[in-house]
Amino acid sequence: MAPQKTQKKKVAPLPYNVKSTKAEAKKDANPLFERRPRKFGIGQDVQPNRDLSRYVKWPHYVRLQRQRKILRMRLKVPPAINQFTQTLDRNTAVQLFKLIAKYRPETKQEKKARLTAQAEKVAAGQKAEESAEKPFVVKYGINHITSLVESKKAQLVIIANDVDPIE
Repeated sequence: MAPQKTQKKKVAPLPYNVKSTKAEAKKDANPLFERRPRKFGIGQDVQPNRDLSRYVKWPHYVRLQRQRKILRMRLKVPPAINQFTQTLDRNTAVQLFKLIAKYRPETKQEKKARLTAQAEKVAAGQKAEESAEKPFVVKYGINHITSLVESKKAQLVIIANDVDPIE
């Protein structure tokens, strides 16, 4: 076998309109200012300021809300619980509060007036069942609402968006 000649590849020349950057850097260098690279060893130049926010001891509530956000991203949440992550927009919330205001629980004075009127009717001779019309009101309280949901008597359950955990 005859030895083959190896040819070195030549680098393509630069286009005519592009000048080398090395030549420009040498032209711009001012002889009055010499370049001294900084050394950050012990006892030498001061270290530059760095972003240390990752190493800050954040308040407890900040750490909790960040951990909660990461957990929610990583866990598969069942749809029955995930529905509570969406909050109402302002217009729907206003309509909801108007609806709730109509079914506001009666005050002590209103209840007393209703019961005295009912007692007068009973004293006048009417039956207690006819005059006993208890008004429809909004139910509230965690335990009460839980029992209504379990007995399937609740038709609409409203939960504030800052309640945690949802259970």
